[in-house]
Amino acid sequence: MVRRVTAVLLFAVLITLGAEALPQSAQNGPEGANSPAEARALGYMHTVFGAEREYKKKHGAYAKTLAALVGNGSMTRRMATNDRGDYTVHFTAVGQGFSLGMVPKAFDAEHRAFFINESGVVRYETDKPATAQSSPLK
Repeated sequence: MVRRVTAVLLFAVLITLGAEALPQSAQNGPEGANSPAEARALGYMHTVFGAEREYKKKHGAYAKTLAALVGNGSMTRRMATNDRGDYTVHFTAVGQGFSLGMVPKAFDAEHRAFFINESGVVRYETDKPATAQSSPLK
């Protein structure tokens, strides 16, 4: 009962103080995101990466399509589409691996391109689609 009251009071304080009371990472989403759109794109990439790892544990290989990942991790049917709002998804099964690119529909300061493969390293570009040779996101 005491924990519940404490949680309710903490929630009330956070609501009262607004977003300034939240840690920076909670305000901006995933680390490295410059905007809410980038945070959504990076969150999607991490979801797909986690689903791929789980799929490989079950099947001994990476999935060949996004649709095959549905039901692994938190991957849903709706997530298996190529249109992700401000971004277009580029998924490729490559031999014993995979690659996932998120390309913005318009490049600007709030929309960089991202890339991830089975290595788990997220890479980015500011003005073209990201590849395995792009700079790693810090």
